[in-house]
Amino acid sequence: MANLIGDSLDTRTFDAIVIGSGISGGWAAKELTKNGLRTLVLERGRDVKHIVDYPTMLLNPWEVEHRGQLPLKVRQENPISSRNYAFREDTMHFFAKDSDQAYIQEKPFDWLHGYQVGGRSLTWGRQTQRWSDFDFDGPARDGYAVDWPIRYKDLAPWYSYVERFVGITGNRDGLATLPDGEFLPPHEMSCVESYFQKQIRNRYADRHVIMGRAAHLTQPAAIHNQQGRAQCQNRLLCERGCPYGGYYSSNASTLPWAAKTGKLTLRPYSVVHSLIYDETKKRVTGVRVIDAHSREMTEYFARIVFLNASALNTNLLLLNSMSHRFPNGLGNDNGLLGKFIAFHSYRGRMAAEYDGLLESTTRSQRPNSCYIPRFRNVLKQETDFLRGYASTFSASRSVLQNPDMIGASLKEKLLERQLGPWQIGSSMMAETIPKETSTVRLDKTQTDAWGIPQLRISVAYDENDEKILKDFFEQFTEMYSQCGFTNIRTIDTQRRPGSENHEMGGVRMGKDPKTSLLNRWNQLHNCPNVFVTDGACMTSTSTQNPSLTYMALTARAADYAAKQLKAGQL
Repeated sequence: MANLIGDSLDTRTFDAIVIGSGISGGWAAKELTKNGLRTLVLERGRDVKHIVDYPTMLLNPWEVEHRGQLPLKVRQENPISSRNYAFREDTMHFFAKDSDQAYIQEKPFDWLHGYQVGGRSLTWGRQTQRWSDFDFDGPARDGYAVDWPIRYKDLAPWYSYVERFVGITGNRDGLATLPDGEFLPPHEMSCVESYFQKQIRNRYADRHVIMGRAAHLTQPAAIHNQQGRAQCQNRLLCERGCPYGGYYSSNASTLPWAAKTGKLTLRPYSVVHSLIYDETKKRVTGVRVIDAHSREMTEYFARIVFLNASALNTNLLLLNSMSHRFPNGLGNDNGLLGKFIAFHSYRGRMAAEYDGLLESTTRSQRPNSCYIPRFRNVLKQETDFLRGYASTFSASRSVLQNPDMIGASLKEKLLERQLGPWQIGSSMMAETIPKETSTVRLDKTQTDAWGIPQLRISVAYDENDEKILKDFFEQFTEMYSQCGFTNIRTIDTQRRPGSENHEMGGVRMGKDPKTSLLNRWNQLHNCPNVFVTDGACMTSTSTQNPSLTYMALTARAADYAAKQLKAGQL
């Protein structure tokens, strides 16, 4: 067959193969090429070049046909994707259609996809918090999941390394539960957010309100200028793709950086079918790839393979990589592959109003919010549920609008700029417990458009999740009331598992090959030239947004893999 990089064995052989081009795949490509390895990045979707392929990035609201609203036909054809907050008329080209990835929901689960170069790094929420030892110690303390094979000290230098390159805005808050990082200048709190921060500080010893930490360039450093990125313009149009490179994406940052080495080959429209295991060499030698246009299968070869296809697709690929040695999926001697899936629960929301400080308003918009780190079950088990939750917090004002007004009267009212009370809001992000009953597995009869077995997903909320939601509502109602907020509402969003893209696990890290799939370097215990550094590798979920941890784990593993390869150990 004809393909983008030729047909001969030489042109299909590399030092390293990376499956996936999103947040973790971009970092794998950057680090492997930096170490001189000829690296093939396989992306199942189309190519998206920075700026060139952001068609809506500069459109005004009236230039979008339906003013950003999804047409009924699109919603009907994409009931799963259309439930996500970022799936809009001006962003839907960065989401795969529901029909592009058939799967079987044994329990309700919204599996979202960004099938293009850059993956979901184009549409992510950009919140970036480090884990602490309270997070890595969690499973060992309460006995759920298995003990992590690493601790904060193992990842701390890699957090710093990633943060400096990505560009993270934030404050050095000095919290043990949320370690400080390498920060650019922070965003500013509104006066009511500062008021709430002070009130909580005075009333609670263990609760903190801080400015969020996010992957936005508030003051670009030299390394960001070298990437061709500029200061964030606070446009709040991030999910369209940023022409300034003001937020981090693989497209604006790591992939172009890797390309500059001359060691990168990027192959879009490449649907990976499975990994090739050599029974004689006792190692993976390459991957099987289906060309999305021709439907022909081609094999590519490398000495090491990084799986960064996103958590559930990585599970699918390993389960589908069967051989005489591994009849139940690559590396799956213990039968745990595809089990202990977890996610973040976003079901809890709070809303309220505040009638104080009405002489002030917000000065400008910002692509960030305040953040309240986890305060439940940190130093000891103190509730009837395991683990805990973090939350956002925001306070802003807007012009009062009468929904019955139209035309001239509406214009006149808007020109008066009469502001309403402060609108207060919080959104919960809760840890869920990895359970053996939370699984993904291959269906025995149904396949997708590429002839690959469909994934059967059986993941759901449990009693622990309901108790966490109840506690979130109780604690935040109390905090809001004590600060004088009124019209307090608790909102169960009913958001399904998976809908926030934070699915994790199934190929978890651990110390013992009997109870885990990966070692402390993210290598498969039973096939050490295969590395998994996306969400599939996670042993537990913590309450922090996971992307920064994925990037740090990937940079660490790629550095280790390159050194081992050069030393002849892989």
